[in-house]
Amino acid sequence: MNTHRIKAMTLAFSLSVVSLTDMSSANADPLTDVLKVGQAKTQSAQKSQLKIDRLADETRDSLQKYKQLIKLVEDLKVYNKKLELQVKNQNERMVTMEKSISEVTVIQRQITPLILRMIDGLEQFVALDMPFHMQERRSRVDFLRANADRSDLTIAEKFRQVLEAYKIENEYGRKIDTYKDKISINGLDRDVNILRVGRIALMFQTTDTEISGTWDQKSRSWVELGPTEYRNAVMKGIRIAKKQASIDILNLPVAAPEAIR
Repeated sequence: MNTHRIKAMTLAFSLSVVSLTDMSSANADPLTDVLKVGQAKTQSAQKSQLKIDRLADETRDSLQKYKQLIKLVEDLKVYNKKLELQVKNQNERMVTMEKSISEVTVIQRQITPLILRMIDGLEQFVALDMPFHMQERRSRVDFLRANADRSDLTIAEKFRQVLEAYKIENEYGRKIDTYKDKISINGLDRDVNILRVGRIALMFQTTDTEISGTWDQKSRSWVELGPTEYRNAVMKGIRIAKKQASIDILNLPVAAPEAIR
């Protein structure tokens, strides 16, 4: 009897094992599908996360670029405002310059006749003045008159040259100098040393020191002095002008000043 029971239990166990094996085989395919679905979802989630990360990075970059553009726009606004002020100032300067140009044109039209009058006045002054350095002074007047007609010189340069000539003439009245010349004495041309003391005295002495004389502005001629009169004074003045003697008081014939009428 016991043997019978053991056989029955063995048979039942065997059937159970077979039943479990069949069940395991039956349930294997659905579990695999579930795992595959879960794996697919995981992969999809990973892809979605990567996409989200990429979009986040792009958004962050776009935001940074946007901030940079905003900063650039603000800088451009400040720069444009500065340019507007500069353009305004330049326009104002242009208006001022146009006005100045028109005024300069008027001044140029007025200066040209003034220059010509000044040259004429200088020429007349040289002709009426004491006759010293006449060739040099007349050449200077001719130079100014020739330059007045030149188109390659500006009005300013022409005017400067005329003022320079007047300055030179003014300096003649404050200096003492001597130079060699040839003048007519008693109808004869003689080599002489000219002594000029500013514009108050113009004297001569022959190279042999025998004859001395002075310029008479009234008669506009050379006047011979006595053989011994002023001879030593003129000699001393010539030596002073040549820097061969120290400056000293000279006793020279000076014309009395005339009253202005």
